[in-house]
Amino acid sequence: MTKDLSPHAQIVLEKRYLKKDQHGKVIETPEALFKRVAENIAAADIKFDADADIEKTELKFFKLLNSLWFIPNSPTLMNAGRKLGQLAACFVLPLEDSMEGIFETLKHTAMIHKSGGGTGFSFSRIRPAQDVVLSTAGISSGPLSFMTVFDGATETVKQGGTRRGANMGVLRVDHPDIEVFIESKNDIGLLNNFNISVALTDVFIQALEQNGNYELINPRTGTSVKSLPAKSVFDMIVNSAWQTGEPGIIFLDRINRNNPTPNIGEFEATNPCGEQPLLPYESCTLGSINLSRMVTKNTLNIKRLKQTVHDAVHFLDNVIEVNKYPLPLIEKNSKDTRKIGLGVMGFADMLIRMGIPYDSDEAVAEAEKVMAFITEESKAASARLAKKRGNFPKYSGSIYDNPETPYMRNATTTTIAPTGTISIIAGTSSGIEPIFAVAHERHVLNGEVFYEIHSSFVKAAKAEGFFKKTMAEQIAVSGSIQNIESVPDHIKNIYKTSHDISTKWHIKIQAAFQKYTDNAVSKTVNLPAEATTNDVENVYLSAYNQGCKGVTIYRYGSRDHQVLNIGRQKAAEDKIAPRARPQRTQGITERIQTGCGKLYVTINSDEKGICEVFAQMGKTGGCASSQIEAAGRLISLALRSGVKSDAIIKQLIGIRCPSPAWQNGSMVLSCPDAIAQVVKKATNSDFVESNKVMGSCPECSSSLSHEEGCLICHACGFSKCG
Repeated sequence: MTKDLSPHAQIVLEKRYLKKDQHGKVIETPEALFKRVAENIAAADIKFDADADIEKTELKFFKLLNSLWFIPNSPTLMNAGRKLGQLAACFVLPLEDSMEGIFETLKHTAMIHKSGGGTGFSFSRIRPAQDVVLSTAGISSGPLSFMTVFDGATETVKQGGTRRGANMGVLRVDHPDIEVFIESKNDIGLLNNFNISVALTDVFIQALEQNGNYELINPRTGTSVKSLPAKSVFDMIVNSAWQTGEPGIIFLDRINRNNPTPNIGEFEATNPCGEQPLLPYESCTLGSINLSRMVTKNTLNIKRLKQTVHDAVHFLDNVIEVNKYPLPLIEKNSKDTRKIGLGVMGFADMLIRMGIPYDSDEAVAEAEKVMAFITEESKAASARLAKKRGNFPKYSGSIYDNPETPYMRNATTTTIAPTGTISIIAGTSSGIEPIFAVAHERHVLNGEVFYEIHSSFVKAAKAEGFFKKTMAEQIAVSGSIQNIESVPDHIKNIYKTSHDISTKWHIKIQAAFQKYTDNAVSKTVNLPAEATTNDVENVYLSAYNQGCKGVTIYRYGSRDHQVLNIGRQKAAEDKIAPRARPQRTQGITERIQTGCGKLYVTINSDEKGICEVFAQMGKTGGCASSQIEAAGRLISLALRSGVKSDAIIKQLIGIRCPSPAWQNGSMVLSCPDAIAQVVKKATNSDFVESNKVMGSCPECSSSLSHEEGCLICHACGFSKCG
């Protein structure tokens, strides 16, 4: 039996990772999954040693996984030992300034998304809008128009049936279309399948520091088209991020100064969460060590950590060999550099077990200590593999090409990547983020709500005599214990959630890990709702000054539909009575196609406006019809009670069922979604749907959390970035 697997982890595994038969019934246990993965990855040893003891390696890898000490990225866990066999999480594809090149990349993008990977692009080489197109004597539509094409294509492709496509769009700050790009996601209906980041250059930073101008360069001609005040562009970035959490920023020149193979190309883009810079047609294999399991007797177990690092590097290097790549060129480039990204999860839980507050100099010191050790030992493990298997093919001319490092199997060995779903499997906190909540609500499929509370907090509360059975529900109101009087201060200091931590410490922890990480660090700096644009500006400048390679922020409540919704709204005390229905109303009836059949929606109004909604399915009878009738009655009751139609639209639109349909070029996701669309049209509402973008999980409808530069559902394990 798999060791210490929580019921929640079991649910996530059954939903996403375990084998199912043709009827969707789970036919694999977690233990069998770990054995399947271990067997498949261990088989690579035979390629390098005809006498290799494959069974010994398989047993080593199984122990690594079954002990929850290390877990690879989701594609490896899903696909190893199965027909699809695509094991890499992230890819970067080039975008050349030609129609042929752009659509060749679009085709490759669809192939990668279908195989289970996420993609990053730099749109910086595409000529700006209104620039000349010599072949047709026309004008260019610019990078943004092509981003919408990629966004639409991503919407239609499901990743291997288990992961939805994710993209990163990068634009250099000196591109002439940079201002439009910065504000492109202020319209929450656009680019839903993209994270976007502005690539800041040293020239721009210098101009910002000197309060001067910098040049915008046409990528087609290489010449300056105009200059802009750096401060005004920086303010645009800050204001957009304050409003929506995007764009993020990456420090492009700093990333390239750390390029291990500058002889073969420069970095232009990263993977969807920004932590993995890659050259065109490179992929990266990622995995994370569970730091919370590296603590014994309140102390970091160095011996266990060292062995885990060496075994994990062996594992990830083998993944490169057995992976079934979506394109031959990706296989070649990936094997030329053999980049792996060994990261961590459970850092916050590690600190809790060691009795160290997250927002402390001691925590920063521990972050540097543990990551320095992982990087040092991962290099040693890579060198040991290189002695047996050979250096990575592009070793010559790389930063390792010197007498001090004659052997290196992998051009990079460390990355701090998002661990949203795999950290649920491991039963620990995500990546290097603070804990999500001390207690929070969890919704199950039958509609039941229960409260989940941090297990070590329960132990501490019982040991100190302040635990109560009602405590979980009390804490779940906000997720935090900071305002609960019965909790001692020394416990409050240890169990701080993301919103209890000041931005200063978010950046300090990120910078501490970045100091000893080859690639970059995926993390979100969470700000309170009342944070100002000056606070956002300070985060960005602090990230640069402290050596980070990029940074993502999210201000609580900055989207129309709240993302990190760990609290519960208190019920209104005032009783609201609906106004009486008049004897006569006037209205319209509209027919709309749904996946269940034709739905007829009637909307009636009285002298005060819309007052009732009726809906009837063309096929009468059955459970669906009764639920539709119930929905209509409740909507009517709400309307006559003074609830605005936009509030009703907001609750219904975007609800999904297993059988969506199309009507007049628009998707109808469910019967409630259809009703909302008709109400929206009838009332001329200017409501813009946002819950598809941010708020509710598209799979279980629970609230999403903004962590690790991504959107994560702690209820079911959904991750927007895979």
